[in-house]
Amino acid sequence: MDHLIEEKIKPYRIRLEETVNSLYTITQKIGHQELEKTVKDIKDRIDDPYMFVIVGEVKAGKSSFINALLGDKEICKVAPSPMTDTIQQIVYGENENVININPYLKRITQPVDILKDIAIVDTPGTNTIIDHHQEITENFIPASDLIVFVFESKNPYRQSSWDFFDFIKEEWRKKIIFVLQQKDLVQPDDLKVNINGVKDHAIKKGIMEPRVFPVSALLELNGDKENSGYKDIRAFIYNNITGGKAPFLKLLNNADTALNINDKIYEGVLLRKEQYEADFRFRKDIKDTLDQQEQKTNRQVSVLVENLLASYDRITNKKKEELRTGIGFVSMVRRSFKSTFSGEKSSKQWLESITQELEQDLNREFKNKLQEGVIDIADSIQQMGKLIDMKIKNSQTILKENHEIFSDIAERRANVLKDLQQAFEGFLKKSENFYDSDLLESGQNISSNLVTGSGIAIVGVIIKSLTEIAIIDITGYIFTAIGFLFAGLTITWSKSKLIKKYESEVLKGRERIEIEVTEKLNNYTNKIKNRIDDNFMKFDQLLEDEKQTIEHLESEFERIQKSIGEIRMEVEQIG
Repeated sequence: MDHLIEEKIKPYRIRLEETVNSLYTITQKIGHQELEKTVKDIKDRIDDPYMFVIVGEVKAGKSSFINALLGDKEICKVAPSPMTDTIQQIVYGENENVININPYLKRITQPVDILKDIAIVDTPGTNTIIDHHQEITENFIPASDLIVFVFESKNPYRQSSWDFFDFIKEEWRKKIIFVLQQKDLVQPDDLKVNINGVKDHAIKKGIMEPRVFPVSALLELNGDKENSGYKDIRAFIYNNITGGKAPFLKLLNNADTALNINDKIYEGVLLRKEQYEADFRFRKDIKDTLDQQEQKTNRQVSVLVENLLASYDRITNKKKEELRTGIGFVSMVRRSFKSTFSGEKSSKQWLESITQELEQDLNREFKNKLQEGVIDIADSIQQMGKLIDMKIKNSQTILKENHEIFSDIAERRANVLKDLQQAFEGFLKKSENFYDSDLLESGQNISSNLVTGSGIAIVGVIIKSLTEIAIIDITGYIFTAIGFLFAGLTITWSKSKLIKKYESEVLKGRERIEIEVTEKLNNYTNKIKNRIDDNFMKFDQLLEDEKQTIEHLESEFERIQKSIGEIRMEVEQIG
């Protein structure tokens, strides 16, 4: 019979072990040592028998209860002072033997028939003052299949026991039964009150149909089996656990524990994902804010360029009128005579003066406007930096550094955010981060470059065109009427052409100013924006790492959950 059961359940045990191994790999990857140890323990104990874990306060009668359950032999020592300073795992063996596994765990083998189906674990008291006891007991609970809570019949309400009950129930969702030991020391009416009190307590804490067994190890060991209460608890064990059911129940309990751990990790993953999504929104908000501020600054640039072009148009139009009026046969001859006899400007000098005035007027106008405009733009960009700083300080923290599972990633995020805050505060304090030396030296460089490097340098074209006209300097000799007539006709014919040439070159200069100023100032804005954004490199790397990790953990959760669900359903059908 045992062989047939083993053959039937073996494939499912192998599948569960593979799934638990995947869960173990996850605990290693997330770096949670306690869960890693717990899952390894489940993996290592898959082939173990169905396990009872006996818990309760010191002197509640745990050891006496075990001794009476297994027969009249003193398997667990009983003494006036606490004796159980280690966990004792009692399993079936052909011979009596005690094996010390480690300083906190010993294995006792006994040739008792009930131990062929179950193993019993005796734990230190939940209220013991001896070092490591509570920790050891808590670490052993996940591998258990049934928790037997032993209370003193006369006082089953001690706080430390019920606090430990809360840990078992909420943390591991284990099956629990209650034993009221030493019932022979309590009056029947008081015992009934305490039985109901334990049931009420358990119901309030989430157990819908609590099983409470009042027993007396003393009566059992003295042979009073009718009144000891052990008949009821042995019947419960036979009807619910032994008789061929234990291997299936063990597998299901292991599956449930693995599923519980998988759920526990996923709860943390969901919180971690919530933090990631909040950080992603925060980062997107930073990028959107930078983009919006850049667009705002670019609009300021557009207004500045419009003002520059308005000044440009006014100055160049004024000089065009001076050229239109000053270029003519009579005016140029008169200017030539005056320059010869009275020292006034010649036509060439007059043209050169117009050119100088044009350049000076544009330089002065551009310099003033660029000074004001660029400083306003720089101030706007600094406001952008301050706005980003405020957003960094107000970033939302969801995953706390004391998180049960993901405290490490929470701490890493906190450190990255702290470094970001400090780095950005330092960034804001350095004014050079917001200025471009080539652009912001009183606006002079850009204005000079635009004037001398643009189509405004048409004076050379104008002078060259005019000096090629056949205008005879009257100094030294007399022109014939034909000579004067020829010169007049030439100047009149060329005037319209020269004005058109001027207008064409001015238009080219205008286009160049619009393009160059817009490009230089927009590039400046973009450069500062990128400097600000560069502060987020570590944060961006954190986000990328989190995205990949969360996707992997979600995928593994779903795979493990599906696998365990299928195993449970199939085992329940055959069990």
